[in-house]
Amino acid sequence: MNEARTPTLDEQVEYLRQLPDDQIDLTDIPEVLDFTHAERGRFYRPVKQTVTLRLDADVVDWFKRSNPKYQTAINKALREYVISRQGA
Repeated sequence: MNEARTPTLDEQVEYLRQLPDDQIDLTDIPEVLDFTHAERGRFYRPVKQTVTLRLDADVVDWFKRSNPKYQTAINKALREYVISRQGA
């Protein structure tokens, strides 16, 4: 007796990868057009690197007093600085 074999997930994905976009049936997946409740960065987590950094005590104190997540705030400030300098 020859039983029908169910394709594995990898085989199904490879089959879809080879199909042109206009031949993939998406009728059971509604198109999302309303992004008002979307959350930016919810699933993206950048790679972090642990560093030892010497900063002025008053700067660290200011960040600690202004934000309980002061390390994240310092990272955000540094990122904004880098972005502002990228076009320069």
